[in-house]
Amino acid sequence: VNLTWHNNFTPRGQTTPAFPGAVVADKSFNGVTEWALGVTPWFEAGLYLPLYSYDQHSGWGIDGFKLRALFAVPKAAERRFFYGANFEFSVNANRWEGTRFSSEVRPIIGWHLNPVDIIINPIVDTAYDGFKNLEFVPAARVAYNFSPEFALAVEEYDDFGPLHAFLPGAQQVHQIYAVVDRTWRKWDIEPGIGVGLTNASDRLTLKLILSRDLNKN
Repeated sequence: VNLTWHNNFTPRGQTTPAFPGAVVADKSFNGVTEWALGVTPWFEAGLYLPLYSYDQHSGWGIDGFKLRALFAVPKAAERRFFYGANFEFSVNANRWEGTRFSSEVRPIIGWHLNPVDIIINPIVDTAYDGFKNLEFVPAARVAYNFSPEFALAVEEYDDFGPLHAFLPGAQQVHQIYAVVDRTWRKWDIEPGIGVGLTNASDRLTLKLILSRDLNKN
């Protein structure tokens, strides 16, 4: 059993909403607690609740919740090559997404090349509005492990737009993060800072992730 608390603050972000009534990214705060249960060595069930945010226009609000199912090769941390897939189903508030329901399919491909880790996620999002509207939103991570308790990493998060016709380069989202991973006592702590590479990206984002296994003394 694990609890992970995700937090993002955007000091310099997009100043116009993605759709009427949406949370405005600039100077917004977003957070969610993620509850996870290891069911088998290859299956983990998760729940994102509550998902909440604050912006200067609409204040605090609940943004919905997510159900998650992660399938991964057993003992992935001990393998040189590992793989899996994560599936998410979201129920969204009007302020968070333009559609009530959406989903993410996140393939996971990775290599432990001691001391370097490489992870690639060719993610696809859907709002259940047709196959042609599937969005390609990949992510990638390269980390250098100085010890089992300390690592530095570079992460990239992108949104190319619909699979059938990518958006023009200036309208795509591309963000690069510098991240520190530190295990301290019973906690895994991950602060990071991200910069946007295009006009459609938030210019500066800060993140902090706190994680703890609840069934360990």
